[in-house]
Amino acid sequence: MTSSPLVRLGGPALFVLLWSTGFVGAKYGLPYAEPFTFLAVRLAVAAVLLVVLALALRSPRPATGTQYGHASAVGVLLHAGYLGGVFYGISVGVPAGVSAVVVSLQPVLVAVLGTRLLGERPTARQWGGLLLGLAGVALVVGPGIAAAGTEDPLPASGVLACVVGLAAGTAGTLYQKRHGDDVPLVWGTAVQYAAASALLLVLAVGTEDTSIRWTGEFVAAFVWLVVFLSLGAVLLLLVLLRRGTAAGVSSLYYLVPPATAVEAYLLFGERLSAVSLAGIAVTTVGVALVVAPTRRPATAAAESRS
Repeated sequence: MTSSPLVRLGGPALFVLLWSTGFVGAKYGLPYAEPFTFLAVRLAVAAVLLVVLALALRSPRPATGTQYGHASAVGVLLHAGYLGGVFYGISVGVPAGVSAVVVSLQPVLVAVLGTRLLGERPTARQWGGLLLGLAGVALVVGPGIAAAGTEDPLPASGVLACVVGLAAGTAGTLYQKRHGDDVPLVWGTAVQYAAASALLLVLAVGTEDTSIRWTGEFVAAFVWLVVFLSLGAVLLLLVLLRRGTAAGVSSLYYLVPPATAVEAYLLFGERLSAVSLAGIAVTTVGVALVVAPTRRPATAAAESRS
């Protein structure tokens, strides 16, 4: 039985909504803890909660050491590398809009590399959608970046950290698509978080003072990021990767900056310019072109049934 278009859109829409709140959570939490310390504790708590969930559901465990290795590799790339780079960049003064633009290159990189590593072949329509989505993101965050650039120069270390996050996120998405489909979802994600937390803890001990001020604002941000991002959004991302192409799922990241811009308007009263509103529309069209099902010619469909 095939699901309706509304059901098929529900998962991606929920993922974008949850993932976009990560920038808001970072803005609230980073003043009270340094980035690697914040992420190490967050992912350790998420790993423990997933183990409890897996035991309660009697979920299957990874069957081999290879599966544990694949899950650990994805965790290091997709969580320690991607989140660590973005959080560090924001913590040293890179505006969220700039980090969003850097990370938004991921769908194009995944599409290009996926043709060689995964055998995925985006159509001309999907390539057009990827480029259109990238242009839309630039329109959304462009006014904010221009305003920030007139006030303070961008910290080079922060921009480099965002580039590292981009590379790690791209590699993690491709690795998960190639090696992660056979790894049990709940236990595999717990292993991902444990491996990422261990690496981040080493980085925190070596570069930070590891102190945390447990204010009400930090606790609220921490709980939100653990429950809705580390549990809800990441599990949903892994499910979407199992069901779709790496390029198609990665294109959803284009919608994160527009969603974050809308949330900033609603939560903090940040104004949306006409250019940004146009960018949201352009980005939405671009993503729709990428994720819409590709119809096969009638002759090919008939041959496949014969």
